[in-house]
Amino acid sequence: MYSCALSDAALSCLLAEDVPFGDLTTESLGLRGRPGRLEFHARGAMTVCGVEEAVRLFALAGANACLVIPSGVAVESDALLLTAEGPAEALHQAWKTAQTLMEWASGIASGAAALVRAAAPVPVACTRKNAPGTKALSIKAIQAGGAIAHRLGLSETLLVFAEHRLFLDESPSAAIARLRNRQPEKKIVVEVVSVDEALTWARAGADVLQLEKFTPAALAACRVRLEAEGLRPVLVAAGGVRVENAADYVAAGAAMIATSAPYHAAPRDVRVQFFKTA
Repeated sequence: MYSCALSDAALSCLLAEDVPFGDLTTESLGLRGRPGRLEFHARGAMTVCGVEEAVRLFALAGANACLVIPSGVAVESDALLLTAEGPAEALHQAWKTAQTLMEWASGIASGAAALVRAAAPVPVACTRKNAPGTKALSIKAIQAGGAIAHRLGLSETLLVFAEHRLFLDESPSAAIARLRNRQPEKKIVVEVVSVDEALTWARAGADVLQLEKFTPAALAACRVRLEAEGLRPVLVAAGGVRVENAADYVAAGAAMIATSAPYHAAPRDVRVQFFKTA
């Protein structure tokens, strides 16, 4: 069961962005205090995410919401996701923010789920290239879709890019030895863009090679060359992996897929229906 990825303070900020000085239309129509109820339904098949945050948004606005389908569940079209009841002003205050949040998060979750299915049984790891300011909910969404986090930031993993190597004045073996001495419990990952680079850094002792924009055929050829020398680093396919070709990368020998694609998935539609109650 997923909990809220966002604090009440963060959710309150979202509400304040949309309703900074009250709801002019609802107030002007004299609807304050009128009782009502609403339902959120999936407009199409999706992997749901963000329902917990939506429920909390309604509570912060002064309504009572009930979670029907939690994050991480795949549903068909028209599935009931949540209900809320309360005064009209509370329902209107939270409605659009909650709907938009769920649509966006469910889009990421659904995109991740599709890629996870295509790459099975190899894990799909999503990069740190989420939209700025959305990390907490983005990570929840990719996990709801069955993916894992590739790296949450720069602070917890070792990933050597060409942009790091530009500044090195030592051999690959010396660089790997430096990292292993400094961070002995960490895996050392090196991003490479060619088979020659892969061989160089595998010989130097890299634990993981991130193969940037390799085709499946190039990945397979790289694996063969490495194995011919008795080198067996973990091979990660990164860049250009899509639902349509994920299985080809797995067949070529990728042990993991690294991608930012789910973060760019189209939002999934959530249909909202209001009801007037006595």
